[in-house]
Amino acid sequence: MHHCETTALGVLLRHQGIELTEPMIFGLGSGLSFIYWDSKQFDFPFLGGRVKPFELTRNLARALDLELTVQETASPRKAWENVTAAIDAGHPIGLQLDSYYLEYFTSKVHFGGHVVAMTGYDDHNAHLVDTDQQGGAVTTSLTSLAEARAARGPMTAKQRSFTLTAPQEPPPLPERIVPAITTCADAFLNPPIANLGHRGIAKAGKLVRTWLQRTDDLPQVALLMEKAGTGGALFRNLYRDFLGECARLLDSDDLSTGHKLYAEAATLWTEVASLIASAGKTGDPQDLEQASAHLSDLARIEREAMQALSRLSA
Repeated sequence: MHHCETTALGVLLRHQGIELTEPMIFGLGSGLSFIYWDSKQFDFPFLGGRVKPFELTRNLARALDLELTVQETASPRKAWENVTAAIDAGHPIGLQLDSYYLEYFTSKVHFGGHVVAMTGYDDHNAHLVDTDQQGGAVTTSLTSLAEARAARGPMTAKQRSFTLTAPQEPPPLPERIVPAITTCADAFLNPPIANLGHRGIAKAGKLVRTWLQRTDDLPQVALLMEKAGTGGALFRNLYRDFLGECARLLDSDDLSTGHKLYAEAATLWTEVASLIASAGKTGDPQDLEQASAHLSDLARIEREAMQALSRLSA
């Protein structure tokens, strides 16, 4: 799997006997969004292609009538007891933490919204499941895990851990699809501020022209966009595939339109990342001008896609 939170959710769902594809987990969690966040805490703007950390988990639990048990604490001792209680009872557990401290991470960048599934431990190491990019089934020392969970900063939680419990009779999947799609569409079309949704993409399109003055490592920015999903094609690919799965379950012209437009958007996001990487290597501002034009098109394409998908409620 490709995204950390959907990877962890997949582990917890399979333990409950629920087999869903990663795109279906992402879509039922109304996970698609966009944010352009230029904070004084960051040297460079943060681009997010999904809803904020853990909102996807809460949305999925509501969509599938799952019992979501969340524990948070400022005490490292209590935080560890919360984890071992679940593991010792035979249940995997989800953890939100800062990936910077995990020993298997090759990219040392602070990200407090990272999510993993923990499946076991021994005297020295924790056994985790992370994305395919990070190695899948991995281990990290208990010391590093404690540091990652106790970290403070943007998007962190207080040593959050969580479990999912499925109902005895899970709801039929088709009837939960439309509410998940329309919830996502309405939020995307009606953002409360200009940094979010289609308005956020349009804003990124205007400001991307200045990025050569903001950083000397645009190739790394482009890599994170494309592979880590921070505004790139990753989440658009997942949502495109989710809509494709839904189209096989539901007969709807609006659904087909949304699927087609998100296929177009995913390809265009990859082109944006390529242009940003090229600008970083050559210093040519024309690449960023072209990226700006693409982002303007993307704001329109994704708005039209969500307008079509919002009509599914009718």
